[in-house]
Amino acid sequence: MTSPHSEEALKALMLLSLDGDEAAYRRLLNAVRVLLVGYYGRRMAAATKADMEDLVQETLLALHSRRETYDRERPFTAWFFSIARYKLIDHHRGRGSRMMAETELGEDFESDYNEEGLTARMDVERLLNGLPAKQRELIRWVKIEGQSVADTASRTGQSESAVKVSIHRGLKALAEKLRGGK
Repeated sequence: MTSPHSEEALKALMLLSLDGDEAAYRRLLNAVRVLLVGYYGRRMAAATKADMEDLVQETLLALHSRRETYDRERPFTAWFFSIARYKLIDHHRGRGSRMMAETELGEDFESDYNEEGLTARMDVERLLNGLPAKQRELIRWVKIEGQSVADTASRTGQSESAVKVSIHRGLKALAEKLRGGK
């Protein structure tokens, strides 16, 4: 089952919307809104809710006004997050936060949203989707998002040992798949 926020799902919605499907366009806007809240939330911890909402709205408007520039052969998320990135940089510059704007231009961002990075993330998602939901989420939270085992255990109501064992078993299953096992 494909995530509604995966590259594949978002690109399909974008292509349908470019072909005139208004319902697909509404679904696309709702899906990218969720992504923007998370994206800006991680980069603007000190921002007010109103600032964050303004930035989300500005980005959605930019998506709307620039949608005809989207190249159907390219990954949608790389194109979309480049718009979000520039909106964030403009936001910081408008508030005199030059250092933060320059930080956003760093290699960290570039590696997250280039085509190689997107392909790698899609490969990881495909591998993770072959695991049971519990293991998949624990691996995602601890190994990909960098949450601590203690926080993840608290979040799930499991012991830290149970979280570690589940992650270990999940990673072992992934390694077996990569070696050509079942």
